[in-house]
Amino acid sequence: MARRPQELLHLLTRAERLAARRVQSVLDEFDCSIEAWRVLDLLSDGQGHNMTALAEHAFLPAPSLTKLVDQLVDQNLVFRRVDPADRRRVLAHLTPRGMQRRQLLLREVRADWADVESLLADEDTEQLGALLERVSGALEERGPAGARRVTTGRAERIVGRAR
Repeated sequence: MARRPQELLHLLTRAERLAARRVQSVLDEFDCSIEAWRVLDLLSDGQGHNMTALAEHAFLPAPSLTKLVDQLVDQNLVFRRVDPADRRRVLAHLTPRGMQRRQLLLREVRADWADVESLLADEDTEQLGALLERVSGALEERGPAGARRVTTGRAERIVGRAR
């Protein structure tokens, strides 16, 4: 029997909050937030990323991300450079110290997470990741053609505004 949407939402929320609490307990030892960890993780690819990409990856609104990146710059973990392809944009990059911090955090989180992973076979972990990606894709507000899907409730609000 298929689960109701509210049951799946409850399970997803519970799992996310428990996982975040566990990871945050490790990061607390290094005075690091999950959002900062996410920023360091994305920047670890060495490509440099704009603020929009960082905000999406860290799940933060732009003003909060700016404050966070300012803190990371003050800690000498991140630096900003003008994007050579578009001088109107700024790209963030990891400093060598930021790369070392990211590696340390990753090592500590992985060590703590090992007992969780030991409960799942490698195939389970792969399947869980694939399922979560499929669910995320299905829940995206925009479809493959970029068209915004209009739900009945949203359509009623739009019509109500037009009156």
